[in-house]
Formats: sequence, C-alpha cells, structure tokens
Amino acid sequence: MACQSVSAVMDEQALLGLNPNADAGYRQRAMAYFEQLKESQDAWEVCAAALAKGIYNDDHVKFFCFQVLEHQIKFRHGGLSGAQQQLIRETLMKWLQCQLLNAHPEKPFIRNKAAQVFALTFVMEYLTLWPKFFFDILSLVGLNPNGVDVYLRTLMAIDAEVVDRDILHAPEETRRNTLIKDSMREQCIPNLVESWFQILQTYQQTHPELTCQCLEVVGAFVSWIDLNLIANDRFVNLLLSQMSVEELREEACDCLFEIINKGMDPVDKTKLVESLCRVLQSAGFFNVEQEEDVDFLAKFSRLVNGMGQSLVLSWTKLAKSGNVKEAAETLQAVEAKVPLLLQLLVHEDDDISANIVGFCYEYLHVLKQLPQLTDQQKTNIEAVMLAVMKKLTYDDEYNFENEGEDEAMFVEYRKQLKMLLDRLAQVSPELLLEAVRRVFTNTMQNWQTAPFMEVEVAIRLLYMLGEALPASHGAHFSGDTAKASALQDMMRTLVSCSVSSYQHSSVSLEFFETVVRYDKFFIVEPQHIPNVLMAFLDQRGLRHNSPKVRSRVAYLFSRFVKTLHKHMNAFTEDILTRIQDLLELTPPENGFPALLTNDDQLFMFEAAGVLIVNGESPAERKQALMRSLLTPLMDAFRLLLAKVPQETEEERQAALADCLSHAVGFASRTSKAFSNKQTVKHCGCTEVYRDCLQTFLPALSCPVQRGVLRSSVRSFLHRMIICMEEEVLPFVPAASEHMLKDCEAKDLQEFIPLISQITAKFKRQVSPFLQQVFMPLVHAIFEVLARPAEDNDQAAALEKQMLRRSYFSFIQTVTGSGMNEVMANQGAENIERVVFTIIQGAVDFPDPIAQKTCFIILSKLVELWGGKDGMVGFPDFIYKHIVPACFLAPLKPTFDLSDAQTVLTLSECAVTLKMIHLKRGLEFIHFLQQEYLPSLQVSPEISQELCQVIQQPDIKVLKNYIKAFFQRGKL
Repeated sequence: MACQSVSAVMDEQALLGLNPNADAGYRQRAMAYFEQLKESQDAWEVCAAALAKGIYNDDHVKFFCFQVLEHQIKFRHGGLSGAQQQLIRETLMKWLQCQLLNAHPEKPFIRNKAAQVFALTFVMEYLTLWPKFFFDILSLVGLNPNGVDVYLRTLMAIDAEVVDRDILHAPEETRRNTLIKDSMREQCIPNLVESWFQILQTYQQTHPELTCQCLEVVGAFVSWIDLNLIANDRFVNLLLSQMSVEELREEACDCLFEIINKGMDPVDKTKLVESLCRVLQSAGFFNVEQEEDVDFLAKFSRLVNGMGQSLVLSWTKLAKSGNVKEAAETLQAVEAKVPLLLQLLVHEDDDISANIVGFCYEYLHVLKQLPQLTDQQKTNIEAVMLAVMKKLTYDDEYNFENEGEDEAMFVEYRKQLKMLLDRLAQVSPELLLEAVRRVFTNTMQNWQTAPFMEVEVAIRLLYMLGEALPASHGAHFSGDTAKASALQDMMRTLVSCSVSSYQHSSVSLEFFETVVRYDKFFIVEPQHIPNVLMAFLDQRGLRHNSPKVRSRVAYLFSRFVKTLHKHMNAFTEDILTRIQDLLELTPPENGFPALLTNDDQLFMFEAAGVLIVNGESPAERKQALMRSLLTPLMDAFRLLLAKVPQETEEERQAALADCLSHAVGFASRTSKAFSNKQTVKHCGCTEVYRDCLQTFLPALSCPVQRGVLRSSVRSFLHRMIICMEEEVLPFVPAASEHMLKDCEAKDLQEFIPLISQITAKFKRQVSPFLQQVFMPLVHAIFEVLARPAEDNDQAAALEKQMLRRSYFSFIQTVTGSGMNEVMANQGAENIERVVFTIIQGAVDFPDPIAQKTCFIILSKLVELWGGKDGMVGFPDFIYKHIVPACFLAPLKPTFDLSDAQTVLTLSECAVTLKMIHLKRGLEFIHFLQQEYLPSLQVSPEISQELCQVIQQPDIKVLKNYIKAFFQRGKL
C-alpha cells in the first residue's frame, strides 16, 4: 500500500511501455522517455517525487524511477546543485520510511535496485555530504523487518562497490574506497557490528531469512574490520547457537569460515581456530556420520578445510621464523584435525569430500617437509591413501554412454584426487606403491566376480602410478629395482589374467590406456605382445560394442605400434589382414554405420604404414603391402570423383567431396611412417605414391567443391615433397596451373608455402619450373589484392594482409635460394613491377612483419644486382627507390620504434644500407651527403655522423645508431 497519492507530471503513455508485454511502439517510447529523463537537468526530479510520495503501484514504474535516479548519482552527481543532492537524500529516506509502514514489502528486484542506489549515494557522499549515513538509516529503521531488509541489502551493495576484490577499480576509485573504509572503521563500524548483533539475536526465531542476510553481511565485512569486534565470546556464541538452527546453520557456517579466513598473527590464528574447534566439538558437530543434511555438511567441510589450511599457514610462518614451541603446538593442532579430515574426505557425497581436499593436500605437504615421520603420521598417510582409492571409484549412477553435468563434475573431482595421489607419492612413494599393489593384486585375483567399479579403479591406480612416480621417458622398468619389479609384477598380472575380457567399457578403456602408458614393459617382456595385440584387434578393443572405446583404442593402437613395431615383425601381415575392413573408405551412400570414424581411421592407416615401413621384409614385399593398403583408396577415389560433378544437390556434393578428402588424408597419413633411415625410395614405395599423385591430382580441376578438394590435395603434395625425391617434381607444374585458376586470397596463401617448400628443398632442380610459374603466380596475387573490398570488412582486410605477407615471403625464398635467374629472366618490365611492390611493402603498409621481409629482399637484390657486374640500370634504381625506402619507412608516423617487431624491421633496414655501401662504396656515401640527406633537411653534421657510422665495419654500430637517428628525426 502506498504512503499517499499525489499527481506527478510523468508521461503516462511512455510508462505503459515499461510493461514487458507492451507492444514495440510503447516500448520504444518508454526507452526514449528514459533517455530524456536521464539527460535533462531537472526532469528526473519527477521520478524522485514519485518514489518519495509512493505515487505509482506498478513495480516496473518504481524500478524505472530508481534507474533514472541511479543514472543521476552515478554519472551526474558532481553537476547537481546542493538542493538537488539534498533532494536525492530526502527521496531515499522518505521512500525508506514508506517501507516501514507498508504491510507488504516491495518485490526483491525493487529492494535490490533501491539498495544499489543507497550504496551509490553513500559512496559519493559519505566522506563529504552525508557522514551520518548509517546513523540516519539505523535511527529510522530501528528493528523494523522491512527496514532491516533494505539496510542489509544496502550493506551488501556497499561491499560490492567498495570492498569486493573481484571487481576492477580505477586507481582513483581504489584510493576513494580506502578512504571510505578508513573513515568507517573510525566512525561507525562498532555501531554497525552492534546493529548486526541485535538483528541476529532478535530475528533468529521469527525471520530466518533476515538472519541469514545478516550473517552474509558479517561474513563480507569481517575481512577488513577489527576482528575483535566479531571474534569475541558474545558474538561467537551467538553464531554457534545458530549452527544448531536448521534454517540458519549453512549461513552461520559460511560466516565462521570468513572469520577463520581473515589474515592475522599466526599464534593468534591458532588460538582462534582451536577455541572454535573446542566449542564445535563439544556441541557434537564433529560426529559427521550422525549428520544427514548433506548441504550443511558440504558447508561444514568447507569450514573445516578453512580451519585446517589456516593452521597449516600458521605452522609454515612459525617454522620459517624459528618459533619452535609455537610451531610444534600448531602442528599438534593440525594433527588433531586429521580424524575429522578423513571422515569428510571419505564421505559418500563428493561435494563434501571435494571441499576438504585443499586441507588434505596442505597436510601432506607439511609431512613432506618433516625430517622423520611418526607412526601415527604414517598411519594417517595410509588412511588418506585408502580414502583416495575408495573415492576414485565410480558409483552405480555414472552414465558412461551419455555423460552429462554430474559425470563432468565427477571427472573434475577425480582430478583433485589425482593431485592428492601425486602428493602422497612425494611424501612416501614406498607406501603408495605397496598400497596400490595390494589393492591391484587382490582385485585381479577375483576380477570375474568383482563389480566393474572396483576392477576399473584397481587398473586406474596402476595407471596413475605412472605419473605419481615419474620416470624419464617412461623408463619405469629400469633403475630403482623395488619400483621396477613391483610395476613389472602388476603389468604381468594385468596382461595375463584375462581382465581385458571384462564386459564394461570403463574397464576396457582403462586396460588399454594402462598397456600403452607402460608400453616399455613389453620391451622387457615381449612374450606378452601377441596376447595384447589380440585384445586390441578383437571385440575387446577395435571391435568393442562401444563407439567411445573403439575410437580411443584406435589412437592407443597406433601409439602401441609406434613404440613396439620392432617386436611385431612376425605378425605384421596377420595384423594388416585383421584390420583390413577397418581401413575401408566409407562412401556417403553406404547406409551402414562404420565401426570407426574418419579421424579414428587416420590412426589405423598410420599404424599400418609404420608396420609396413619398419618391417624386416625386402623392399619388393614392402611395396606390395603398401600397394594393397593404398590401391582400394585409389580405386574408391576415382569412382567417387567421377560422381561429384554429376551430383546436383549441394549437400550430396559436399558429402562426396568430404569422402574424397578423407581418402587423400588416409594416404597422406601412411607416409608419416617414413624416416631418414627408412625413405620412400629405400622401401621401394616410390611408384605406389606416384600412382597416388596421378589419382588425386585430377581432383584439382573438379568444377565444384574446390575448397575441400584443393586443400586435401595440396596437403598431400606437401607430404610428398617431404617424403619423395625428385620423382614428385613432374607433378608440380600441372598441379600449380590448376591451383592458380580462379583462386581466392586464402587459396593463394596456402599455395605459396608449397612453392616455397619445393624451392627450399630442390633449389636449382626447380629453377626452370619456377621461372615458368613465377609471373602467373605474381599476377594471380596482384589480381586478388586489387579486388575491391568494403571498408569495414575486417576479415577481407586480414586475408589481404596475410596474402601480402605470403607473397613477400615467396619472393624472399626465391631471392634467398641462390637462383638469381628466376627473377632475372622475367623481363625488365616484370622485374620492375615486382621490385616496386617490394618497395611499396617496405614503406606504405604499416605491417612490421611484412616490412621486415621486404627489407631482407631489398638487401638481397642489392647483393645480387647492385655491384659493378650486376643488372643494367639497377644502381639507378637503388638511388631512386631503395635508399629513399630506407629513410621514408622509419619516418612514417605508423612506424612505432617502441614496438619490438618494428625494431627488427629497422635492423633489416640498417642491413640494406650497409649492403648498398658494400656494393657501391664511396659513390653511395657521396650521394647521401651531397644529394639525399640534404633533401630531407638533415644537417651536415648529422649527415656526416651517419655516413661515418655506415662506413664502420661492425653492423651493430649502425643498428644502434640508426634507432637514435630516427627517434631524433621524428621529434
């Protein structure tokens, strides 16, 4: 019910638009009205009047009025007159007075917005205009529930504005906030604390929601006020009594946590924690197993975690400062909490357990630092180990085939437990190894009758030992004999007890993960390889009924083969026969779901390649095996490629192109098996890959789906250039011709590295081809760069920038590969055009990466053509264009000498000047002193200084000098 009703001049039509269901026209009018009220000098005052007098009953209008007021305080407070600032204060207090009289409180979203406006006013005025802010509010509110609610919300809003460390503040705001807190500590904090005590005491029976709000306020403010005001018998006893009230105890727990978390002297902190623990224990809170409320226990676990971590921090500080007696007492206090820690850690609810992991981790860290462990501490370590092992276990509800949020949370929780296991390994590796061995051996003896979660966790623990007990390059089976023999025994048991047949996906996955983690075991005991290979190849692995298992096993199989192929020579052909159906290309119209995805098949092809290439067969046999692996791909490729242009539906075309792309990718992946020792030629496979090239290259001229097809063939060419010798060269000209037709910036950008790769590898062998392709490639690049693009199309601008960089790096590769003739034979006009683009790149485009490349090219061209027997007319070009570029680029406003990349460009600019001097000698020095530098208004003294530096033999002198030279030139 409103206080009173008086008419105010507000645009009633516009206010109708505030209703969420209003039509667009009204809503637009409301927005325009909001802007008008915000920007006007005094129109906002009607909103103040509406709030103070309670004119409107509509919640949306009230909220709107507070928003208008908020804008004035936040952005225009300094420009308001004294009377207007007074009006805001009066408005807020009148509105608050109305709340005391209202039978029903406002909706929470109105109260929250009001609290924000109160808090903003406080921040702006507390230090100057309204020092009695809290006195005025408390005097008005008393213990009225509606008023207390707004008061507490306002305190939380003030915390957000002034204290909250998660909110970034400007330096000026940070200074202001510090002043506010200092002033509050001096003037009003004791009164506020007293008000909180009264609220907690008065309302704990009748208004639990207000009590909880108040506890939240205490928790927020305790971090920066005098702790003695809160950590005293009167206040703590009240909080502890509320720990026994069901509606209050979660908030009371959080409040105690904040008190414990406050930074303070280590001895005082220990005393505080211990006194709190005594009271909690005597009140029965440590009897965790009798508590059924898991939400409260999660909060309690967090509180115990805070207390434990606080004690560990105190112990660390005391031990460092040599305070032996107090450190020993604090360590005793830590040890006394371990039974409670273990109860919470092993609790069946994972949230309760997760909340105590921090303290457990810190406790183990303390034990690691102690010179010797007591029997009790060793018992504690074993208890933590058993708890971790128990908690690592999946529960019945875990959904392996459709993992959701709960499953993701358990995976995260498992990661925390793994941290504990790693820490246990640092404290006592022998104990951990023995504990895991015990659990593993017992479980493997009875795996047929054990539930899946026990079997999975037993294998998981063996797997986790691999990281917990680190070994260089996985050498777990050499060195420390106790560890090696224990791990060896467990691995022997794992691969010989038939647990791989267990019918649960989690066990299957864990088996293969562990086998591959400890693949070095099979070098020590290779007799187990055939059994494990069979597990990989049958329904336990690659033919498992779970797609998730099959997918992961494909990857693990390739890793297993890569490590142990030397021990598999006897089985190579058998393995290839068994996996043949898994290597088939799945055309889109097949209808049958394939056992493996395309990505999984990549690993299978790689594994097949490794087996063939590294086998002990003669070259003819390797060629025959590789041909039988790749021929089905080539046959399928030809059939599908013929279908693509005939397809009219875009979707079917795309599916076929995808399938073709996969075929090329599979063939490409087999080539990863070759090495410097086992080359394509050495293995007799040159002809097979040449056939692949002949099969795949026609895809470049396919009129549709060009992007996908070109990309895959280009990748294959990259692989062939790496693996094959000059046999690949005959295919390059035709491929290049197709790839330069109708291309986009991205196509060219990806094509240039291919040409650069060929140039770098084959050098003079490809000179005739390069001379032939040089200008068509350059023309294609120029044509794409010249295409108009919209000013604000950033993607197109970026693509052009990247293409420009690729173009310059191509020219750099050509000029730097010792093939002078490639550019020299392009004809004077073409050469001039290309070199002008290099000058332009060095000077006109503010891209230091491209500019650096351009100066490297210019330096190389001067070296090649700038001497006495160089290209005719080039010295003139040097003086007309290259020398000016070396000065004009660094003088540009966009050339930022404080940027590291730009400094590297300047360095190459210095190298270019040095190269010109090397090739032209005193003629160049004369040109600088007599003609060029005077044209830039450089004084004769500076000019002479620069020329002397250029003539110095050490380039570093010039590099250092030139930076200072241009810094002066820019002033």
